[in-house]
Amino acid sequence: MATSIRLARGGSKKRPYYKIVVADSRSPRDGRFIERIGSYNPLLAKDNPERVKLDADRAKHWVSVGAQPTDRVARFLDAAGVLERAARNNPNKGVPGEKAKERAEEKAQKLADAEEAAAAAAAAPAPEPEVEAPAAEEVAAEAVAEAVADEVPADATAEDATAIAEEVAEGGPVAEEAPAAEAGEEKAEG
Repeated sequence: MATSIRLARGGSKKRPYYKIVVADSRSPRDGRFIERIGSYNPLLAKDNPERVKLDADRAKHWVSVGAQPTDRVARFLDAAGVLERAARNNPNKGVPGEKAKERAEEKAQKLADAEEAAAAAAAAPAPEPEVEAPAAEEVAAEAVAEAVADEVPADATAEDATAIAEEVAEGGPVAEEAPAAEAGEEKAEG
């Protein structure tokens, strides 16, 4: 018969209370047991002496007979000095997964590219000072003057040229009054 020292759950819903029992390993968790050797109340503070109660003499007897404690009970027995529990070591527990490694590599690559770009920008010669470009107003005035020159007919009066220049400066449509007026005069004469 294989015996184990394990926890049997009691208590109500969301209020657990465990009995530390010696039972046949084939019996149900909360079912028949051979002997109760202690209790465990996880709701109490960790430094509370009532949290784990254990009959150390009976636990030593059952361990000497060959009863196998579960991991949680082995911790309690180790704390009570009944059984030495070998510390578990999982060196891969803190190692990041494949996706995290890929993200870290991409981030490192981006940082390296940014550093190279910064170094290249720092190593490049300083740009020569540019010759001052004409002000935007001057450029606009020149463009208006060219547009007015294209729009004003050769035989237009000074008043007509001024009116056309104002319309071009405002951005409105250029009225072709002078040619229309000439066409009207030709029709009248003809």
